[in-house]
Amino acid sequence: MIKKCLFPAAGYGTRFLPVTKATPKEMLPILTKPLIQYGVEEAVEAGIKTMAIVTGRGKRAIEDHFDISYELEHQIKGGSKEPLLDEIRSLISKCTFSYTRQIEMKGLGHAILTGETLIGNEPFAVILADDLCYSQDSVLSQMVEVYKKYNCSIVAIEEVPMEDTNKYGVIAGKLVDGTDDTYRVYDMVEKPEPKDAPTNLAIIGRYILTPDIFDILRDTKAGKGGEIQITDALLEQAKRGKVIAFKFKGKRFDCGSVDGFVDATNFFYGKES
Repeated sequence: MIKKCLFPAAGYGTRFLPVTKATPKEMLPILTKPLIQYGVEEAVEAGIKTMAIVTGRGKRAIEDHFDISYELEHQIKGGSKEPLLDEIRSLISKCTFSYTRQIEMKGLGHAILTGETLIGNEPFAVILADDLCYSQDSVLSQMVEVYKKYNCSIVAIEEVPMEDTNKYGVIAGKLVDGTDDTYRVYDMVEKPEPKDAPTNLAIIGRYILTPDIFDILRDTKAGKGGEIQITDALLEQAKRGKVIAFKFKGKRFDCGSVDGFVDATNFFYGKES
């Protein structure tokens, strides 16, 4: 049912300067794989094979990564290093990658709207690569199952310390169908101060969106930080009872921060050891 995954990847990655001056933050490695490859692998695990990537200036390395490097492959062919490319070769053979550029940085909502030309009129997933998730059953796979049940937009949530609510979109909702992890959302606030936050249930970088979100985004005015916020657009859907928040099973690392990036590196190194 969900055939396409959108990757907003046009941001500057300023929290990682100076390395992100010339290297896309999505290409920062956790061990030997860049963040965006983990995201693509998660999408594939959820049965998605069409990757739509919104890039910007200085992001050419993303396109090069998901392409054949004939000179490199010729150099290592038949040697001990050749198997190191097996995973990325597999992704390249399984998936279709398409790209468009976000000319101006106007927020996540604007980046998603920029991707409309790659998505068309169908429901789609969104992965923010700097939210790296680990679980036995991938977060996006879990969300696809929730979408099949409710057939509306789905946002992944987790509990965060109240003092951190100003870093996230925060939801308020009611548990549905006797579950302890699925909420029908009735309110959403972008980066509220702790005293103004309705809950400590924060949206993380995984979404399934219905295509009407594009028309809503076109009419959404700039909000917090002067940017077009996906949270504001989702609130319009939530007012019609068309947004479900799902508390996923698994572990998330905020690899947009240095602390989260180090935690992820240590975690995955421990799994490899």
